[in-house]
Amino acid sequence: MNADFESQPHVVIVGGGFAGIAAARGLRKSNVRVTLIDRNPYSTFQPLLYQVATSTLNPGDVTYFLRAVRRGQDNLRVELGSVESMDHNEQTITLDDGRSLRYDYLVIGTGVSANFFGIPGAEEHSLPLYTRQEAIDVRDRLNGLLDAATKRAGEKVRIMIVGGGPTGVETAGAIAEMKQKDLPVLYPELDPDTLEIMLVDMADKVLGAFSESSSTYTADELRKRGVNVLLSQSVKEVKADGVLLKATDGSETEEWMPAAAVLWASGVAVPSSVSKWNLPQVRGGRIPVSDRLRVNDLPNVFAVGDVAAINDGPLPQLAQPAKQTGTHVAKVIDGLVEGGRDPGPFKYKDLGILATIGRADAVAEVAGIPNLKGFTAWMIWNSVHIATLMGGRNRLSSMVNLGTKYLLWGRSHNLIVGDISDFSKNARTGPLSAAKSMKRHHHK
Repeated sequence: MNADFESQPHVVIVGGGFAGIAAARGLRKSNVRVTLIDRNPYSTFQPLLYQVATSTLNPGDVTYFLRAVRRGQDNLRVELGSVESMDHNEQTITLDDGRSLRYDYLVIGTGVSANFFGIPGAEEHSLPLYTRQEAIDVRDRLNGLLDAATKRAGEKVRIMIVGGGPTGVETAGAIAEMKQKDLPVLYPELDPDTLEIMLVDMADKVLGAFSESSSTYTADELRKRGVNVLLSQSVKEVKADGVLLKATDGSETEEWMPAAAVLWASGVAVPSSVSKWNLPQVRGGRIPVSDRLRVNDLPNVFAVGDVAAINDGPLPQLAQPAKQTGTHVAKVIDGLVEGGRDPGPFKYKDLGILATIGRADAVAEVAGIPNLKGFTAWMIWNSVHIATLMGGRNRLSSMVNLGTKYLLWGRSHNLIVGDISDFSKNARTGPLSAAKSMKRHHHK
């Protein structure tokens, strides 16, 4: 390797998500060498994972090979591994295979994962939707339960979704569409009402970050699609066969709710491994940074995206804040390398928030235009998400799969499936909701 290249300042980026990739690409013309580290060989487009979970997109449609980021960027290397520890005095990080890397500048962009809030049984018995494998697990669970229901006549299959944010709303809407459009054709043995969809949130509204009008519209539209929306209900405990709910309206009423599967879309947390990296942490485990995204008291260490707390406050868990912080930290580092040029403080440009409810229906609150509902909002949602996908192949494949579903509405029922567990072989008696929880493969 070129000796001049090796002598250049070394920027190590931990995390190959939106923020990490934006930081790496922002340094493509800088006089530095960049190492991007992630435990997976791919980057995941999390906003569309629910489409994988509901059998519309392939896992490969929403993942991008990290080494492909090198196209047109000779100063970038990609390393696979998990960070075990950090020594900020020596400016080194140690990976799980024992390798040690020295950095001149370190950027942390690990993102976040599911937060179970210490609720008994939640981590053991519910299915989150933050990784590729978790989406596949949800997909296989749903298809397995439906197949088992054909062999156990008269039993209900209740799918409970915990969390009324965009992920919960979009997942509920997609499963409702599957029930209305696909079940009558694919499972003629079943009464469509065999499948019950329940969306639970402890707040008194869904889509808490949206306006009251958008929130009310979304809840009404979900109910029209057959989703049972339960608000002001918190989860007190999760078991293999259901959930104990507790009212948050002051009544303190508790109710046991059987469920065949509990999908967890409620809250996020910083990965527990970050606590071993000798970094300051604030509420939620996030890393406090200055308005230049520099970690407090560590001048050569930066944090970006969901893991960062600017002035002790997190940015919205969206793609745009992650990308913008990644791009800005690249400017900060480039300025330091080139002699102290300061790009100024990070300023988040709020482009708006979107959530889809189902075919031809969404809510959009975009900066500079009135709030939108229905078909126009849905078209914006589709355009933004397809455009944000990394790689032309991913965009094309997603357009084809989504187009097949929505343009051939009522004529295409070829769901994307994988291996399924046969819940009909469960030795336990009682409803399908008593089936054992599938073993999940965590990639945290």
